[in-house]
Amino acid sequence: MTSAKKVVVFDYGFGNVRSAERAVARAGADVEITRDYDTAMNADGLLVPGVGAFAACIDGLRAARGDWVVGRRLAGGRPVFGICVGMQILFARGIEHGVESEGLDEWPGTVGPLHAEIVPHMGWNTVEAPAGSALFAGLSAEDRFYFVHSYAVHDWELAAHHEAQVAPLVSWATHGEPFVAAVENGPLWATQFHPEKSGDAGARLLTNWIETL
Repeated sequence: MTSAKKVVVFDYGFGNVRSAERAVARAGADVEITRDYDTAMNADGLLVPGVGAFAACIDGLRAARGDWVVGRRLAGGRPVFGICVGMQILFARGIEHGVESEGLDEWPGTVGPLHAEIVPHMGWNTVEAPAGSALFAGLSAEDRFYFVHSYAVHDWELAAHHEAQVAPLVSWATHGEPFVAAVENGPLWATQFHPEKSGDAGARLLTNWIETL
């Protein structure tokens, strides 16, 4: 019998760490909430949640050395999963109220305001996932996921530079306009929605991630 995969929910003060912990545990992982550097580095998977403002989240992550943890894990091909603002801060920059903040720059691109009649985008939405997605395996185009956000990435700017590279798989959703809903890029996966609040569909999605660790 194989042992459960070890997942760390990185606790840097911004994110629903308890709901993430419960959801990951239900999906079959051995989960711990911590900001301890060694524990986070040695886990099979690292989950980075995030709620609130881009600038505050990235400052909090850096204060907890989370930027080092994420960068060094990815340099070694070790899985990281970002949720909501935990996804947004993986991009190069965020602009809120005219103020630009630097993100982790794991992906090029800018997080900017959603342009829709109703903001924030709060509620259930379908997601258009690409063929071959491991994250959405076993899920259908009718499955809905729970979003709470006023900002998003509207343009995907990273592509494979030569045939030997595997192009990232990008999923999209629409609220007033299309935006990036999820990304699968080697060891780095992320969702704009909250899988931990998305019922059975979110549970399946987290199980899919854990099974890849």
